[in-house]
Amino acid sequence: MPSPAFTAHTPDTAPAAARPITEGVRRKFGYLPVPVALMAESPHLLKGFLTVNGIFEQCSLDPVEREVVVLTVATRNECHVCVAMHTGTLAGQGADPALIGALRSGTPLSEARLEALRLFTLAVLDHRGAVPDDVLRAFLTAGYHPGNALDVVLGVGTYTISTFANRLTDAPLDPQLADHAWTPTPVAAGD
Repeated sequence: MPSPAFTAHTPDTAPAAARPITEGVRRKFGYLPVPVALMAESPHLLKGFLTVNGIFEQCSLDPVEREVVVLTVATRNECHVCVAMHTGTLAGQGADPALIGALRSGTPLSEARLEALRLFTLAVLDHRGAVPDDVLRAFLTAGYHPGNALDVVLGVGTYTISTFANRLTDAPLDPQLADHAWTPTPVAAGD
């Protein structure tokens, strides 16, 4: 259930500036995802997220690489909505189930290039952008270039908006995503 402080709007009840945005999302997905309905409370946040997400989708990272960034951010920030949604995205792209499982569990990826991307994304998050030289060097050695590094920052920023908004509003998982439900793995004492 969403936090009682926030309203899950419809295209008719959303603030005027959010109405065309929510209607566009509803048309695109065939339903209005509850997280979007909750974000509609702030038309600026909703428009900002969808705009920057559209830009991120056009960046230099390929679709699977973008999903590695998104799922790395989503699991780190413990956003069950983003993990479920982007699990569905990767599955729809025909991604290897082992890749999806590793991303969902936060474990190393078998493909070295994607693992370098995952580790770089974690370093961007953990070091607030001040990525240690050895991690940046490993990322570049894996075949990425400096523009890719900045596009990872774009993805981290984009999905920080989404994951934080979803957690703040306590956004529930839409029934359409139930097959991809996720809960964080508890961290053992001493970790």
